[in-house]
Amino acid sequence: MRRSVPASSLALIACLCAADAGAQSASGTATAAVDAAALAQVDPELRAVLAQIPALTLDGSNVQAVRRAPPPPTLPPPAVQPLERYIEGGAGNPRLRVLIFDPAPERGGKPAVLHLHGGGYVVGVPEVVMPELQRLASALEVVVVSVDYRLAPEHPTPAGLDDAYAALGWLHRSADALGVDSARIALLGESAGAGLAAAVALRARDRGEHSIRLQVLRYPMLDDRTTLRSAPAHVGRYIWNEGSNAYGWTSVLGRTPTMDTAPAEAVPARVSDLRGLPPTWMGVGALDLFAQEDLAFAARLIEAGVPVELQVVPGAYHGFDIMSGQARVSREFSASWQAALRRALSKD
Repeated sequence: MRRSVPASSLALIACLCAADAGAQSASGTATAAVDAAALAQVDPELRAVLAQIPALTLDGSNVQAVRRAPPPPTLPPPAVQPLERYIEGGAGNPRLRVLIFDPAPERGGKPAVLHLHGGGYVVGVPEVVMPELQRLASALEVVVVSVDYRLAPEHPTPAGLDDAYAALGWLHRSADALGVDSARIALLGESAGAGLAAAVALRARDRGEHSIRLQVLRYPMLDDRTTLRSAPAHVGRYIWNEGSNAYGWTSVLGRTPTMDTAPAEAVPARVSDLRGLPPTWMGVGALDLFAQEDLAFAARLIEAGVPVELQVVPGAYHGFDIMSGQARVSREFSASWQAALRRALSKD
């Protein structure tokens, strides 16, 4: 049976594709050979969805259309239903929107997960992964708080980080009212959201506040210098490519990335000392543009004495678990990070 792309992903792709079919059909034999060779490295179960996705690059001409794309529908009851709430955000943002998923509002002492969505720091809302968050809250019996942080380029660094950190502080301060055990809070993010989660953990360490049990980093966007290096031909070809990556980093930094410097808080990979960070689960596909930067960051965490569980998925591209959630590698990937969350958030 052929699997279709999730509705939200198709909507985003449709907006991105101001398709120039002529340009694609005019590509030469050499390009076709490279495409075939790259596709051959993709896990067979992850290939079908790629046939529905033309080559895309996110930039200033299509970012607003992507933001307008409708998210997937909320799962109906008995699935956990989201509660929308506004809290004090970072500087200049008095109304930060969060979605709260509480599987048992009447019960206290629950663990919690602060979730940060992906989107290259330039697109995305919590609703894009709404069904996943609904299932997560129920399966792990945790309160999930997902943050609608400010996006670049309108709000470059540190706006998104300030919002995410403000949400972590609010979650700790409101633990009793939310029925949350403040000693059992974890961070979860995918792509840019995972990069933001890493930045939140670093700020919490530096300020000596807001304990974090675990950070779950799904193919995190950690290093602006990846935009300055050429990737192998088979890496970063699908879903998130070099052009999109350059646009995302340029937008969030407020300037083109350079090798020399960048605000360390905006670029976790540039932080020199990684000691004292929370235990980390990190996963990435071997064909993901972020694979090398993620592996390098994981190695540095290990050198710094941080407990790390690392999963590299052969034949997987960026966002594979969302695009092809029923594939075996996707199910195993999701089971791994959810098991890590369950273990970390269990009572001592």
